[in-house]
Amino acid sequence: MSVTIRPGAMALADWRAIWRGAAVVLDRAADDAIAASAAAVARILGRHEPVYGINTGFGKLASVRIGDDELEMLQRNIVLSHAAGVGDPMPMPVVRLMLALKLASLAQGASGVRPATIAMLEAMLAQDLLPVIPAQGSVGASGDLAPLAHMAAAMIGVGEVAWRGKTRPAAEALREAGLAPLTLGPKEGLALLNGTQFSCSYALAGLFEAEALFRAALVTGALSTEAAKGSDTPFDPRIHALRGHQGQIETAGALRGLMAGSAIRASHVTGDARVQDPYCLRCQPQVMGACLTLLRQAGATLETEANGVTDNPLIFADTDEALSGGNFHAEPVAFAADTIALALCEIGSIAERRIAMLVDPALSGLPAFLTPKPGLNSGFMIPQVTAAALVSENKQRAHPASVDSIPTSANQEDHVSMAAHGSRRLLAMTDNLAHVIGIELLAAAQGCDFHAPLTSSDALEAARTLIRAEVPMMHDDHHFAPDIARATALVRDGSIAGVAALPGVA
Repeated sequence: MSVTIRPGAMALADWRAIWRGAAVVLDRAADDAIAASAAAVARILGRHEPVYGINTGFGKLASVRIGDDELEMLQRNIVLSHAAGVGDPMPMPVVRLMLALKLASLAQGASGVRPATIAMLEAMLAQDLLPVIPAQGSVGASGDLAPLAHMAAAMIGVGEVAWRGKTRPAAEALREAGLAPLTLGPKEGLALLNGTQFSCSYALAGLFEAEALFRAALVTGALSTEAAKGSDTPFDPRIHALRGHQGQIETAGALRGLMAGSAIRASHVTGDARVQDPYCLRCQPQVMGACLTLLRQAGATLETEANGVTDNPLIFADTDEALSGGNFHAEPVAFAADTIALALCEIGSIAERRIAMLVDPALSGLPAFLTPKPGLNSGFMIPQVTAAALVSENKQRAHPASVDSIPTSANQEDHVSMAAHGSRRLLAMTDNLAHVIGIELLAAAQGCDFHAPLTSSDALEAARTLIRAEVPMMHDDHHFAPDIARATALVRDGSIAGVAALPGVA
């Protein structure tokens, strides 16, 4: 599969495909705007006037004029000095997405980079020659300077890259790939390391993982409702139409569809002594529907951001102007990341409450801890504790990053977004959530096993078939961790969500 980058006109589905590994090619219709922008920089330089980032220093040093004979060194110096990141390297799929985002931004023809610089990004993406980039060091304003500087450093042959399964010195890998290290022209170093592509790539990756987990949690939530012989009356469309929230309406419809035709449900339509189910069952449309709405809002913000130009200054070739502004400030991304974090936290929180309900015989009506021989066996006692631990960890991670700020660059950059922190935490949160949903899948399937020979709906039986092909019903205690790993794998690869048509996030 291949995705054509159409600068300024990409859909979330395009970025999702790139995140999943699709090849990337640039629409050649962008070439004229790229060339015009580079030519405008040359004309601006020809006026011999001070223009920020082209022939001046950077940040607090913007008043320092740089001579024409030092412009090449100026751009190289900004890359090397700003490549000051620390910590573990970025995951390579996120690096790849970041390079694609940078390519799409520069190719809009507002950044002043030459066609050769665009070609280098294209070649690195085509060959999966990806910079090794420390993940810590950005505050999400003035661009994601440190991580993007590490990207630019690899382009000029400094630092390391991952290529053909190995980490290699950048200069060596470029040579073997048939690429000459880039010599940066005026403004090009600044254009490469200014922008929100680090924060945006992490936020998009978190969103795409959240999409899949949201759908899986609808399936496991419906299966838990079946295991507890819960009612589907709270999913009646008339209830949700009166409130009017679209996400809630769609979520209730999905839960109704998942339970339609269930013999387990039919067995207790009349004569059930329980008047109302716990909130973790009854309020799924309200909680999950609100999460769906948040994820969609975040997706809309990130789609706009990914289609924008976020470096500085910006070049307007029609008037030969270089205008300095603040598009590099990642506040929109920070808010979107915080929103995704809240949704991830709540999806896991209500799922853990369903697990806790299922292991409690007073609430579920099932054997204690879902084991046929409680006492001799502990059953699902500790998997519920594990889910609780993961949910609490996500609660701690969900504190809004966007409310924080710290002055940098000698107070020139005195308000920053912290979008990098807010976005970077999301993949760790999705890892936690995937395990919580995997544990719920196991617990809900075990609960439904106690209702045999009654069966659930076709969709939920398909989910049970998937998990039972990997993990049999638990009769006696055994090593539990491999069961959780197998269940979580089914959650993460989309198998569980794939059993039914479910509402999309994008």
